[in-house]
Parts: sequence; C-alpha cells; structure tokens
Amino acid sequence: MIRVLLADDQHLVRAGFRALLDAQPDIETVAEAADGDEALRRVRERRPDVVLMDIRMPVLDGLAATRRITQDPGLADVKVVMLTTFELDEYVFEAIRAGASGFLVKDTEPDELLRAVRAVVAGDALLSPGVTRRLIAEFAARSKEPAAADVLAALTEREREVMALVGIGLSNEEIARRLVVSPLTAKTHVSRTMVKLGARDRAQLVVLAYESGLVRPGWLG
Repeated sequence: MIRVLLADDQHLVRAGFRALLDAQPDIETVAEAADGDEALRRVRERRPDVVLMDIRMPVLDGLAATRRITQDPGLADVKVVMLTTFELDEYVFEAIRAGASGFLVKDTEPDELLRAVRAVVAGDALLSPGVTRRLIAEFAARSKEPAAADVLAALTEREREVMALVGIGLSNEEIARRLVVSPLTAKTHVSRTMVKLGARDRAQLVVLAYESGLVRPGWLG
C-alpha cells in the first residue's frame, strides 16, 4: 500500500483528496494536517510514502515544512508533492529546490493526481502531470545563476546527454526514442546520473541541470 499524508488548511480539500485516495486498492490516507508544523509531527509519527503538502498554510508554511522533511536523514524515503492553486505560483520552483518531488495544481484531474502519487513512489516523477516544458523554463528562469560545471565532472557524455533531456522535460520513454535505446536503458542512465549527483529524484535532477548550466531556460529541444 502507498501511504499518503494530506497537509492542507482547508478541511474540504483534505476530505476530497482522502475520498479519492482511499477509494484506490493500493493507496491509503494515514494522516491529515492543517498546518506545516502539524504536518511535520505527523510525518515523523506515521512515516508516509508521500506527503501532499499545500504551499500556503498557517503556523509553518509548506515550503518550510518541506525543507525540514527533506533535510532530515531519517525521512529520506518520504516524498513531498506540493499543492498549489496556480501553476505559476512564485514558490513552486523554490519548493522543488528545497527537495519536493514535484507539485500539483489543486484542480488537477483525479486520474492525474493518482498517477502522480504512484509515479512519485516509483521514483519516476518529474514535476507534475500538467506541467509543461514552458513552465519548467519559467521556473528555471527564476533560479540562481548557473553554478560551476564541475558538478557534472563525474558524468559520462551519455549521462550528460540524458540529464539534459530530463532537464527539458522528457520522460524515460521520450528519452529512449530520442537516443534510439530501450526505455529500460534510458531509465538506467537516469538512475545512474541521479546516484552520481546525489539527486533525491528526477525533480532535483531538473534543478541541477539548470543550475549547472547544462540546460538553459528556453532550450525545449
């Protein structure tokens, strides 16, 4: 079972998500929280697989709560997906840099929400269903100046190529078609690249692709 924690200050939002998630044979809601501080306590108590975390909450906002979760070595297996009202929320890219595995707009289609939860647990999440390459570029444009490319020194040329394709928003299947390899080979390259760079997941790999200068805003391939 995929264990999910819901963190949102609106009871109706939590109730709607819980009804959807608990109706699935492979997903269960193990806890709810109405603010970021409560979310942290519940995460430490229940150790969910996925936290659906609202960005704007009282006491402690979702961004700060996400940082504390992702920086805690004891919670390394907990994936955080941010919830936001607007796709261009100014905090979304910072949330991903803080360690979130992605984000969803609250009015996303139910089947997209379910796919996202399952994808995050499988380690295949990028940013979110519904997030286009244009949005990836938009968030990247708000990031810091590219860091030294030394961070990429451990990668082979093929791994850099794969990382760049991840950075412009391609899935494993799309990378496989671009490079004329099998999806399994593409996934293996992505996994090795993440391990070498210490990336928590694909979302972090996207961030590193931009911050290292390997990909720049507008390079949509």
